[in-house]
Amino acid sequence: MSDNANSLTIGGLARAAKVHIETIRYYQRRGLLPEPQRPPGGIRRYGDADIDRLTFVKTAQQLGFSLDEVSDLLRLEDGTHCQEASAIAEHKLWDVREKIDRLEKIEKVLGEMVGRCRAQQGNINCPLIVSLHGGIKRTGVRGC
Repeated sequence: MSDNANSLTIGGLARAAKVHIETIRYYQRRGLLPEPQRPPGGIRRYGDADIDRLTFVKTAQQLGFSLDEVSDLLRLEDGTHCQEASAIAEHKLWDVREKIDRLEKIEKVLGEMVGRCRAQQGNINCPLIVSLHGGIKRTGVRGC
């Protein structure tokens, strides 16, 4: 990647980081990616550090971190704030486990509804539709 030392246009950066140009501009507006100075009569240039920064942001997003959380992590990226970064990750892990728990409940309820539908042959009232009219609380899934 050392060939890219401040030699990429925004389009080249987008291709290198596998994102859209508008994603780069949005991240710049959010303060997640610095916007290089435009030389007089020239165009902005990006390099390896920008690719690394975009990779950081996209990887954090893939792990479920919001852009606000990514911003917090970027402020801690010098490596001396490991406890603070760990606390953010622990909170995210708790959120993920909570979502998994809710999804498992949803899976169970949907499985039961589909099972009732398969068992109800020739009935005018679809058990799935009837259950949905009854509401979430009656189906046993809470907090969704």
